[in-house]
Amino acid sequence: MQNNIARDEYERLVNMAGRLAIAAASLLIIVKLIAWMTTGSSSILAALTDSLMDVTTSIINLLAIRVALQPADKEHRFGHGKAESLAGLTQAAFISGSAVFLLFNSISALIHEKTIVASQLGIIVMLFSVLVTVLLVLFQTYIVKKTGSMAIKADSLHYRTDIALNSAVLLALILSGLGWYWADGVFAILVSFYILHGAWEIGKQSVDALMDKQLPKSEEQQIVKVACELDGVIGVHDLRTRQSGNTKFIQLHLELADELNLMEAHRKVELLEDELEKLFSDVDIIIHPDPISVVPKEKIHYKVDTETHTIFVAKENE
Repeated sequence: MQNNIARDEYERLVNMAGRLAIAAASLLIIVKLIAWMTTGSSSILAALTDSLMDVTTSIINLLAIRVALQPADKEHRFGHGKAESLAGLTQAAFISGSAVFLLFNSISALIHEKTIVASQLGIIVMLFSVLVTVLLVLFQTYIVKKTGSMAIKADSLHYRTDIALNSAVLLALILSGLGWYWADGVFAILVSFYILHGAWEIGKQSVDALMDKQLPKSEEQQIVKVACELDGVIGVHDLRTRQSGNTKFIQLHLELADELNLMEAHRKVELLEDELEKLFSDVDIIIHPDPISVVPKEKIHYKVDTETHTIFVAKENE
């Protein structure tokens, strides 16, 4: 996701989102604990367990964000941004563990069917839980759109599963109150599988970032378009991109005319760097200028049609 936001604003927003998630999860632990002790519902126990995992992962998230925002140092020349992805991977592991626990507990509740008492209190608590979680997710969605933070995105996916979980628990309590006692266990089982799916998504995105997956195609196309539309630029090859935390890393070879001297080629490179810094607020750029005659023909060259302004691939350095 493209995010054009200053580093200090990024830091303020992601820290705010992290602290709010911890506060919301802590509040829900208290109310769900009271509801579970009163009702004995397996579904509420499932929701309580998930909230305990929520506060744990959100604390890890906040710590990871603070590490990720530290500037580059002698031992970490590319910064600490991947701490966010590590936090996402940790969340996936925690969420998977809670889902497996809930699954076994739910199966036990289904086999040993029991009556849920004081279901009205449970219903009120779960309605409150849904409302709090929806408000939190809306705020996190706003923060992700503004910052593109991997850690907050993982946390938001986590709490989205909580909306489904709390809603399912609410429905289970209503059905159990009508005498359908099996609903408590069945819905808890369904929720556990849904949580596992969410953990898979979070883990996949985190691994992609840790394995230096390239930026989205749309962003790479923007990079090529900006480069190729500069006066005197013939084409681009060997484009490499990745993202670590809030920082995007861009490397490319810029194809220029043979007759340009070193100073002229340097000015072209500086001009492109300026344009890319306008496109992305936090970016690390390496550009290598190449005389067009020395570029191997087997390279894949990206160029822009001057009439249609569309990107095309040329197999030869024509």
